Amino acid sequence: MPLAPGRALPFTFDREMTMLKLSALFCLLCTPALAYPVTVKSCNREVTFDAAPSRAVSNDINLTDMMLTLGLQDHMAGYTGLSGYDYAKDAQLPDAAKGLKDLAPDYPNKEVLAGADADFFFAGWNYGLKPGSEMTPEALEPLGIKTYELTESCIHIGAKARSSMQDMYADILNLGVIFDVSPKAEALVAGWKAELAALPVPTSHPRVFVYDSGEEKPFTAGEYAMPTALIEAAGGRNIMDDIGQSWAEVAWEPVVERDPQVIVIVNYGKVTAAQKIAFLKGNPALAGMDAVKHDRFIVLDYIEATPGPRNIGAVKKLAQGFAGL
Repeated sequence: MPLAPGRALPFTFDREMTMLKLSALFCLLCTPALAYPVTVKSCNREVTFDAAPSRAVSNDINLTDMMLTLGLQDHMAGYTGLSGYDYAKDAQLPDAAKGLKDLAPDYPNKEVLAGADADFFFAGWNYGLKPGSEMTPEALEPLGIKTYELTESCIHIGAKARSSMQDMYADILNLGVIFDVSPKAEALVAGWKAELAALPVPTSHPRVFVYDSGEEKPFTAGEYAMPTALIEAAGGRNIMDDIGQSWAEVAWEPVVERDPQVIVIVNYGKVTAAQKIAFLKGNPALAGMDAVKHDRFIVLDYIEATPGPRNIGAVKKLAQGFAGL
């Protein structure tokens, strides 16, 4: 209601502002600052968190990369499953990883996590978790350790939609909710989507084969593995996307019959990408494939081919390799 003419203000401006600030401070003190509890979907479970984990452990290099990209190093007790592998030693993690403890060179056991006083484990099925073992969410829960499962890996314990970029986005967004950094997670995902949307629209859908390893029989990516999502996001088609598995061993005959135009080499381990390409070129049974004849090989490092922030650069690399086909 407006004041009558000539009536004095009840407060000076400075005093009124002081009162407003005190009121705001009181509200902060009497109202919880965080929106906990929060619940996220993890494979076929729902997991509720009453607070942000403070002693988190991530397994494998790509999952650790997700945590560090979100700036969660201060919430972490350490990581596992890196130093025991050559590909992890060579990969470039952010500087934030240097202050974290290497808790186990390979997949951890319950004792490792308990010894680190962990309250959160970010892993996947066959990424540190194993059905029927001591390393399951149900087995870790009594130790006070909550588990979030890598979305791509959910196929190992039940039905799942085919692999897509949404798998990686979902993990980033869920981690954002769990650790109360949703604005950052949402901004990252929105930026990545914009980057991929800006890629040139392909004029064709080149036939692509993913070569992970193996000479007698190749180990490759099926319908539920991340490379299938990367290839499709770049405008190609994985010739083995009818295999209803994540990663699987196949025979060479169907690979030759489907005649890939591009071969994606997953670079890790003791056999280098150059050695894998040399094998493909030097095998007479494989020399007739279009990709081999025209030297169309695209190399993705392990950290690019598995779910994580570097998937965006991998899609760009693939799109560039597919250009003109």
